[in-house]
Amino acid sequence: MATCSAVLFVLLAVFAAGASAATFTITNNCGSTVWPAGIPVGGGFQLDSGRTSSINVPAGTSAGRIWGRTGCSFNGGRGSCATGDCGGALSCSLSGQPPATLAEYTIGGNGANDFYDISVIDGYNLPMDFSCSTGVALRCRDSNCPDAYHQPNDVKTHGCNGNSNYQITFCP
Repeated sequence: MATCSAVLFVLLAVFAAGASAATFTITNNCGSTVWPAGIPVGGGFQLDSGRTSSINVPAGTSAGRIWGRTGCSFNGGRGSCATGDCGGALSCSLSGQPPATLAEYTIGGNGANDFYDISVIDGYNLPMDFSCSTGVALRCRDSNCPDAYHQPNDVKTHGCNGNSNYQITFCP
């Protein structure tokens, strides 16, 4: 019985280690409030000027996006944003309306590499830095930013060691 329990404990520990989340730390250096949003993880929230918040993204999450919404007004979880609005919801379950500067990612599972990029295919609304703890820092200061996807055929995706932490800064 003790051997069975020990084997079960080891299997659970190995599974938990392979299923780590990536932490995304989001900082607002803009002079006004930004309302970060994310799909399929992150929803949406208010981030006042000079503040930082974090979200955890599970391993195996693919085609994720985080963007900053501006000019928002919410009452009871419903409202609107001047840029990046997602159907009037505070907590987004669909992508934001253009223009929206996007931080895009796929978090590998079981030690696989992560991938990340900035995209302005859906337009540009905020300057952004996006980096992982073991990779290249991407910078986007205007709609012509060289580190961003401008069309689907661009090759701007970067790799990062699995289980990394990420930093997104609005108005760096």
